[in-house]
Amino acid sequence: MRRLIRFTRILAVALRFGLHEFIPPLAHNRLLGWFCVDRGEPGAVRLRRALETLGPIFVKFGQMLSTRRDLLPTDVADELARLQDQVPPFSSAEAAAEIERALGKPLEQAFAQFDREPVASASIAQVHLGALNDGSEVAVKVLRPGVEAAIGRDVLLLETAASFMERIWAEGRRLKPREVVAEFSRHLEEELDLLREAANASQLRRNFEDSPLLAVPLVHWDYCTQRVMVMQRMRGTPISQVDALRAQGVDIPALARAGVEIFFTQVFRDGFFHADMHPGNIFVEIAPGPERVRGRYIALDFGIMGTLTETDKNYLAQNFVAFFNRDYRRVAQAHLDAGWVPAETRIDQFESAIRAVCEPIFARPLKEIYFGKLLLRLFQTSRRFNVEVQPQLVMLQKTLLNIEGLGRQLDPDLDLWTTAKPFLERWMDERIGWRGLAQALRREAPTWAQTLPQLPRLAHRALSEDRSGALRIALERLGREAVRRNRLLALLAAIAAAALALQIFRLL
Repeated sequence: MRRLIRFTRILAVALRFGLHEFIPPLAHNRLLGWFCVDRGEPGAVRLRRALETLGPIFVKFGQMLSTRRDLLPTDVADELARLQDQVPPFSSAEAAAEIERALGKPLEQAFAQFDREPVASASIAQVHLGALNDGSEVAVKVLRPGVEAAIGRDVLLLETAASFMERIWAEGRRLKPREVVAEFSRHLEEELDLLREAANASQLRRNFEDSPLLAVPLVHWDYCTQRVMVMQRMRGTPISQVDALRAQGVDIPALARAGVEIFFTQVFRDGFFHADMHPGNIFVEIAPGPERVRGRYIALDFGIMGTLTETDKNYLAQNFVAFFNRDYRRVAQAHLDAGWVPAETRIDQFESAIRAVCEPIFARPLKEIYFGKLLLRLFQTSRRFNVEVQPQLVMLQKTLLNIEGLGRQLDPDLDLWTTAKPFLERWMDERIGWRGLAQALRREAPTWAQTLPQLPRLAHRALSEDRSGALRIALERLGREAVRRNRLLALLAAIAAAALALQIFRLL
């Protein structure tokens, strides 16, 4: 019954704001249009207002949807990006009860001091300040009571709406609404587990240990559960207060460049990056020093993190460096090599499409080139060639837009290209050049030392289990070909054959 009431309210809000216009089969229905108020407002504005009316979970869904610019019209994505997740706090008594239940002890035993008034509140959790018995100042994050059940109901309704859209609208299948809702649900599950968030914070802190660029709070693991997270209290000035930072002597252009370096370090060095770097999650720590200091970033809220594989990092680095050098053939080839473009794609056509996107942008001064938007245009162009945009790259693109926007806010003259290019070229040289080869050889040497003595036995076993004889015939052919060339090649072929046999044996 409760679900039916909620569904009825959602339907009423959708009619009130004329959201039927976003579904082509219903867009010109005069009966549905009669219920719409504020018909003079653009559809994107009405969609944002509808989500705000429906409450925090739908606001969060709109925020996530705004990152899928590969699926949305630009005006809709821009409007949804304006959604603010500002929610009144729940009562201090409820917060105290949740914390005591999670920690299994009264607040007076767990904390030497606990501020009952929250300092921050959002749709899923809120934060209180306090101090542990050893004097450590802490921030205590606690989930809202019953938030899991409320989210479950709304996500189920979103799944129903997504299935309905796919059934009545052929174009809905291309937009993949069910996959979008599934992605949203996965992010919410991660944010509802504060132990996972604590682990993310701990990993990021370890990655930037003793860094002059980024500070991450220490996690107090003895006080963390799935519903409560206790971490070091961080003091700093919100990144959005540029005038206050300037008054404290912070070198604002240097701070902007440091933000770019932090981003690329997370992406290319660690393959583990903070994927929710909006201004509300970033502070600046001012350490004693000279008159003009750079300051150090403070990262908060680690519920959404992105990860990249070595393949992802290589793909991105090659694309970025190729962009810097305006080498569009290399950009196209990087897509093909990564397997994200169908094998039958004509690389010259793909190269031409990429050139059409990039050349008008490069006609501008470097400081007017927005790298995040360029990446977005590339994703949109790639869709014409049936490229499946990878979810981890969509999250990365959203983070890059945040970082670039933040950098421009700090320093309108920030040249992201000049700042990032040396870093990327150095990383490419270290990972893909001869230094990278040497590092890979050193890294794999212990495995080779263990595996090489076993190769004859493993090869024999694989051959003995080769019931069809295909492997034996292939190896014999390789051996005969190698002997015809010379003995050195024969030795190399034998090693390669043994490695192939080992690989097949592992698959058996």
